[in-house]
Amino acid sequence: MAEKWRIAARRLLSRRILLSHGGGGKETQEIIEYLIRGLVPKEYWRVGDGTGLDLLDDASYIPVDGRNRIAVTVDSYTVDPIIFPGGDIGVLAASGTINDLLVGGARPVAALDAIIVEEGLETETLAYVLNSLINTLVENKVALIGGDFKVVPKGNIDKIAITMTGIGFVMKELRDDAIKPGDKLIVSGPVGSHGAAILSARGTYGLKLDIKSDVKPLTPLMLPLLEKYGDDLRAAGDPTRGGVAMLLNEWARKNGLVIYIDEAEIPVEEEVRAYADVIGVDPLALASEGVAVLAVSPEKAEEILSFIHELGYRDARIIGEARKPKSEKHRGIVIAKTPVGGFRIVEVPSGEIVPRIC
Repeated sequence: MAEKWRIAARRLLSRRILLSHGGGGKETQEIIEYLIRGLVPKEYWRVGDGTGLDLLDDASYIPVDGRNRIAVTVDSYTVDPIIFPGGDIGVLAASGTINDLLVGGARPVAALDAIIVEEGLETETLAYVLNSLINTLVENKVALIGGDFKVVPKGNIDKIAITMTGIGFVMKELRDDAIKPGDKLIVSGPVGSHGAAILSARGTYGLKLDIKSDVKPLTPLMLPLLEKYGDDLRAAGDPTRGGVAMLLNEWARKNGLVIYIDEAEIPVEEEVRAYADVIGVDPLALASEGVAVLAVSPEKAEEILSFIHELGYRDARIIGEARKPKSEKHRGIVIAKTPVGGFRIVEVPSGEIVPRIC
């Protein structure tokens, strides 16, 4: 195993970094595995019996005492354009940080930001972005307890980049590796809207449609679910970079299961589906920034879905389930039933899906 790791690491080191390495797909996994995790001694992957590089989840757990844990998450946000239909980099950074804590089963309580701005950026634009960021935190009862601000010479960064750390109190551990055969999968709303909105706003492929990002915090969804159905929630994730395709492949791999989904049941806005068809992109690989994917106990799946509808998420659907693989070659894959009745393997996204998206 060590020799296999060394060979793979040498192969990676012989290349240059490409935009695809930051896309959240296969290439990003290689960077994490061979340039980060593989170099950290395993005893430093986590704190005590918490989680960290061993699980590589949206948030990591740090034990505080015998019973309580805090969840911590960190993410960098760089999007082009920085103000896009349905949002901007400020609300994106705040929502992404809040959502990573929520899908880890934690109640967000605090955040810190680190902002790097390009020399020459209009102060009015910076104020607009910061107002969005702060208002989103305040509306979700999250304190901004510190941060950093830097300016770099023009041309050294494209307008603005924001890094945020989020801290929350764990209500129920939702771990990517806790999914069992038979668990049902629920998506809270239409997927792929953020990725399509960014591509459309850029005029990529010479085509612009009226598509808005779905960026928003998942607080109104996740906190009631954790309070009422915490024992029936196995795992949760927000399908950002790499979309639903990336998230479900990670779940299948981490649990050694087959994830089976019915594409006809996955909600996608008509404009997003049409745009994806025209440019030849799988909508399942496009990012969402205001959607949760949940793995829940099969006994309570319909009841949980009804509760989600009552919370106002009327487009939520049960889209599939986790299954025990029939053979070793099926372990860790995602199989989709197509709308015409066939089947396909949903691959791990690779290449420049949508660079600089979040």
